[in-house]
Amino acid sequence: MKLLHLVLVLQTVPIWFFRSCTVVVHAIQEDPPVSSPSPSPISLISTSMAAFSPGVEPEMGIKDHYQHGDLHRKKILLLIVTCCILAGISLLSLFLCFIYYKKSSQKKKDTRSSDVEKGLSLASFLGKFSALKMVSNRGSVSLIEYKILEKGTNNFGDDRLLGKGGFGRVYKAVMEDDSSVAVKKLDCATDDAQREFENEVDLLSKFHHPNIISIVGFSVHEETGFIIYELMPNGCLEDLLHGPSRGSSLNWHLRLKIALDTARGLEYLHEFCKPVVIHRDLKSSNILLDANFNAKLSDFGLAVADSSYNKNKLKLSGTVGYVAPEYMLDGELTDKSDVYAFGVVLLELLLGRRPVEKLTPVHCQSLVTWAMPQLTNRAVLPTIVDPVIRDSVDEKYLFQMLCTLSSH
Repeated sequence: MKLLHLVLVLQTVPIWFFRSCTVVVHAIQEDPPVSSPSPSPISLISTSMAAFSPGVEPEMGIKDHYQHGDLHRKKILLLIVTCCILAGISLLSLFLCFIYYKKSSQKKKDTRSSDVEKGLSLASFLGKFSALKMVSNRGSVSLIEYKILEKGTNNFGDDRLLGKGGFGRVYKAVMEDDSSVAVKKLDCATDDAQREFENEVDLLSKFHHPNIISIVGFSVHEETGFIIYELMPNGCLEDLLHGPSRGSSLNWHLRLKIALDTARGLEYLHEFCKPVVIHRDLKSSNILLDANFNAKLSDFGLAVADSSYNKNKLKLSGTVGYVAPEYMLDGELTDKSDVYAFGVVLLELLLGRRPVEKLTPVHCQSLVTWAMPQLTNRAVLPTIVDPVIRDSVDEKYLFQMLCTLSSH
């Protein structure tokens, strides 16, 4: 009975009591003789505790060792995971770059195919026009497919020819929306012709004035450039003045209107464009007339912005009879060169004569040289005025025009 009671009592004693007893017993024991290194009390305690209670945690040194090992393994694992993530990102980036490159290559290929379909030349100097879309105050100047122009001009047939000259040929075209336009066809085989074509498209895309011709678009096919303008039903001033009709359709008031419109167009180029634009080839054939005889300046292939760099690099150019004498002598180009040419146009309107007339096969006469001495003679002046307007001209306006001519 006592033994059973003792067993019950022992079962109710907490385990920490035995641990304490073990610690006390070892603590009060005498140290054995020093014959060999003996374990420290802490080691004995740990050993006794481990022996007495196998389920208890290991001693602190072993625990630290395992913790340090776990930390090292975790660092290695973290490093491996990080490397895997970085490698995955790199592979993903390379894959995306490859996809982008393939799409870009395909897009360029499609663009080139589209350009060929539109009639674009593969020549290097015209290659840049494949993506050209010039912005102006009116909106944008579009690249028009060559096939549309070919169809609209009846394959550039003679029945659609409006005019021709050293610049090329001009055709009437009916577009897909049934609108009518004028198409100037230019041979761009030479460097100068290429520059003139590019220059005209560039400048006209920036102009916005009722007395400057409006550009609709442009096209390129092989080594030929096309500039599409608004259609001017009454053609050019030169044809009306010096053609078969000999100016019969232009009365005095229409001639004054044309002179004023031309002056306004020049004023825009010289006063409102920054930098100043010099036309360099103003003449009656470059003054076009719409259905209401509103005059508009055209043909800007030789035009330049007024900068010293451009002027020093320019070749002497213009049309005989319209070129200012000082420009021919020293090559100094200013806006006054356009003003001189405008004065010649005024003489054409007033006298109905060409700027240069051939007297003999080897002798020509300048209109300016012939007319200037007579313009100052009021008695002679009415007799040299174009017969078409001689009876309807108002002498007051006639002398005002003469003052304008004399001042230039």
